[in-house]
Amino acid sequence: MKARQQQFIDYLKNERGLSERTIKAYRRDLVQLNRELERQDITELARVSEHTIRALIARLHRQGQGSRSLQRLLSAIRSFYRWLMKEGLAEHNPAASVKAPKAARKLPVTLDADAITRLLEIKDKSPLALRDRAIMELFYSSGLRLSELASLNWAQVDFSSGLVTVTGKGNKTRMVPLGSYASAALLEWRKVRGEFAPLEEPRVFVSNRGNPISTRTIQVRIKYWARRQGLPQQVYPHLLRHSFASHMLESSGDLRAVQELLGHADISTTQVYTHLDFQHLASVYDKAHPRAKKK
Repeated sequence: MKARQQQFIDYLKNERGLSERTIKAYRRDLVQLNRELERQDITELARVSEHTIRALIARLHRQGQGSRSLQRLLSAIRSFYRWLMKEGLAEHNPAASVKAPKAARKLPVTLDADAITRLLEIKDKSPLALRDRAIMELFYSSGLRLSELASLNWAQVDFSSGLVTVTGKGNKTRMVPLGSYASAALLEWRKVRGEFAPLEEPRVFVSNRGNPISTRTIQVRIKYWARRQGLPQQVYPHLLRHSFASHMLESSGDLRAVQELLGHADISTTQVYTHLDFQHLASVYDKAHPRAKKK
C-alpha cells in the first residue's frame, strides 16, 4: 500500500511537476489516510469504501480540524484514487462523493490606502531599506505570492512594458503590472544591490550576505517596517496581497481581471473579495445616505 503511495508521489513530482511544498502536503494527507486504514484494520486499497473516508473526516472534524484542512485531505485522497484507477489498480474512488463540513467564510484582513501609504513612505535610504521598500511596493502593486516574490529573477521584470512574468501555483505563468511606484523602487534598489551581490546573481532580492532572500526574512522585515512606521496592526506578505486585491476590485469592479492578476485557478477563490467590497459599500452607505442614519 505504501509502495503505491510512493509511486503516486513520484508521479506528482516527475510528471505533474508539483512543488516540494505541495508534495509534502500530499505526503501528510496520505499519512492521515494510512492511520485511518490501520484503525479500521484495512490492508488493501481496494477495500477502502466511502464509509471509510466518511469515518476519517468525521473523526478529524471532532478532533478540531478545520474545513479547509479536511477539504485538502479529501482532494488528496481523490487525486490518489484517480491515479490508482488510471493505473488499473482500483475500480472506484471512495472519496468522490464525500464532502468536508462547511466552515463560516472568513474574510481576508486588509490595510486601507492610508495605512499602505504610511507603510511605504520610508525615509531611510540605506541599501537594506531600499530593498525592503521595493519588496513591499512590489507586493502591493502586483499582488504576488510570497514564494513568487522571493524567487523572482531580473529576467522576469520588464521595465519598458511595466510587466512582471510570474510562474505561480501549478507551474502556471501569468503577467502582472509592475506599477510606477514599484518600478521606481526596484530601480533604486538595483543601483545599490551591488553592495550585497555580484551582477551575475539572477535573483532580484538578496540578503545582506548576497544569497537569495528567504521567505522568512521577507516576513520578518515587513513586520519590522510595520512597527517602525507606526502601524497598529501586524503586517505580513499575504496582507499586502489581500490589500492589492481588495483595492483593485473596489476601484474596477472587474472580478475576472482580479482573478487573473492573483493567479487564482477558480473564480470562487477570488469572490471572497466581493464580500469585502460589499462591506466597504455598506459602510459608505451607512455614513452617507440620509435614510441610513439612525434616529
